[in-house]
Amino acid sequence: MSMDKPVSVKILDKEYLISCPEDEQDSLRKTARFLDSKMKEIRESGKVIGADRIAVMAALNISHDLLQNKSQKDGLNKTMCTRIKALQDKIEVAINKGKQMEL
Repeated sequence: MSMDKPVSVKILDKEYLISCPEDEQDSLRKTARFLDSKMKEIRESGKVIGADRIAVMAALNISHDLLQNKSQKDGLNKTMCTRIKALQDKIEVAINKGKQMEL
């Protein structure tokens, strides 16, 4: 089991120390860089002023993307299940026809 250690990340030109298990530190840094880039995009657009508002807009944008991806994944899973069921039915029909031919 890995120990939590503080990791320094910089988001919107401000440094944060975040406690994180050693085996997740690289992921945390990557996540922080992603968030930093999204927040900088919003800041540079000039439409949102203030770190708090920029953070909320970034969170909303990221959440929106996450939910869209989840919805697409759910749709793909449903489509795959339907296709697998159709293939299973075809296989069963073919097996039954083969058994009938043997008789």
